[in-house]
Amino acid sequence: MEFWLKSYNNTQQLQLPVPPSSFVLTQGNLNTTVNIQDAGEINLIGKGKLAAVSLSSFFPQEKYYFCQYSGFPSPYDCVRRIENWRKSGNPIRLIITTTEINLPVSIENFEYGEKEEGTGDVYFTLNLKEYRLINTETSISSIKDAVQTSRSNERELPPTYTVKAGDTLWAIAKRFYSDGSKYPSLAARNGIKNPNLIYPGQVLKL
Repeated sequence: MEFWLKSYNNTQQLQLPVPPSSFVLTQGNLNTTVNIQDAGEINLIGKGKLAAVSLSSFFPQEKYYFCQYSGFPSPYDCVRRIENWRKSGNPIRLIITTTEINLPVSIENFEYGEKEEGTGDVYFTLNLKEYRLINTETSISSIKDAVQTSRSNERELPPTYTVKAGDTLWAIAKRFYSDGSKYPSLAARNGIKNPNLIYPGQVLKL
């Protein structure tokens, strides 16, 4: 298993001379938990979070028997290369051979230092997060659509809403504000101390 870091324009690359002994790729979803009267908690499944991975190893001063190749850069040449990538403002690419990991990533944190043993080896921890590439035209179009929808919703927003059976503040906020997480503001506007307790026929100010 080889660990490769490559620059944004693919003009520079660095194979870690000593591969990390292990790694964990963290993935998940942006789920939302809401409370519904008479039903309790439900989980609304959202879109995927950005994957994250942390790599820990060291840059050797000399070639040890467990190094994956010879002729590797000096420890601080490796450090400078990663630091230059971090400061560039561009993503890099992480490739871990024999796995499916081939991701554009951003450098979130880079820690390095030496131990008292005096070998000159530089130990490091590199925290990376998936970088999601967005089509610029699509992104701008999506933003314009969102703004137009928001303005349209603002124009059509009625002054009040009468609660119906099965309604929740989260669902009402989602319907009128296009964002269910704004239900605390809706509760505060109507003096509702417990957002889970609303009843049919109750008139809410929007």
